[in-house]
Amino acid sequence: MQSVPEESLSDAAEAATDRSYAAGIVMCLVAGVCWSFMGLFVRLIETADAWQILFYRSLALVGFLAAVLLVRAPRRFASVIRDAGKAGVIGGLSLVAAFSGGVYSLQATSIANAVFLFAASPLIAALLGRLLLGESVRRATWAAMALALVGIAIMVMEGISLGRGDGNFAALMAATGFAGFAVALRHGRLSDMLPAVFLGGVFATIFAFLVCMATGKGIVLPLRDTTISLSLGVFALGLGLILFTAGSKAIPAAEIALLSMTEVILAPVWVWLFLGETANANVLLGGLVLLLALVGNALSGVRRKPVPLIP
Repeated sequence: MQSVPEESLSDAAEAATDRSYAAGIVMCLVAGVCWSFMGLFVRLIETADAWQILFYRSLALVGFLAAVLLVRAPRRFASVIRDAGKAGVIGGLSLVAAFSGGVYSLQATSIANAVFLFAASPLIAALLGRLLLGESVRRATWAAMALALVGIAIMVMEGISLGRGDGNFAALMAATGFAGFAVALRHGRLSDMLPAVFLGGVFATIFAFLVCMATGKGIVLPLRDTTISLSLGVFALGLGLILFTAGSKAIPAAEIALLSMTEVILAPVWVWLFLGETANANVLLGGLVLLLALVGNALSGVRRKPVPLIP
């Protein structure tokens, strides 16, 4: 039997890696596109408030992820969720804050303002990782945090002057919740985020239901609002998460941070194209400063050739 030359094996492995990397880029980009429609969908809702939207979006997300996890491991669904452990529970609870703040801010302030503030999540995660896990933070990341604070301050002050301080606070709460989720996954060394997201969806569904009942608004909505809210959970959030999870396995974390800018850039574009919503100069200036900080931090990470986010 003839042996295969080592060079041929090496070339084949390199080609497979290149294909995996290219596929990962496409999936992460498409994930960002899916998430970018979140603001437009929320704007199209007529009567539902943030908690009613959160209830149906989370309910749809739970059903969608349950189906995906069952397809992946039909006989291990319960054990897969259980294996997420304490880190999965903490991450899921963090997502309750992220999901709640995200939906509320999209209703309470401009889409551009909200998504720009969401984008601060990686830098907040770096700070929480330092404080809670003792992880080292690169000088470039400290510099990016300082610059990001300038951009955030510009947007937050503008929001307060326009009476939108609660929307800014909610957006920052969402960013902090997503950062807490990322830190919980790192602490628990969880390579698969979907079980933790599933738990987050379950917790958010329960929380939103209780708020809806406590406020007396209930969960009965017009068919249009119910359909859009459910679509948020399946297509805008759930499908994006599936694509992101699959694609991020082949891409370094710093490059993922750059690719995720798709959401931040496109979200204001959709509401401008379809609804004519624009952002004021201060929001755009603050968002530009924040994006420069994020891009600079990500590019410095690319030069250092970081390890993939999900092994």
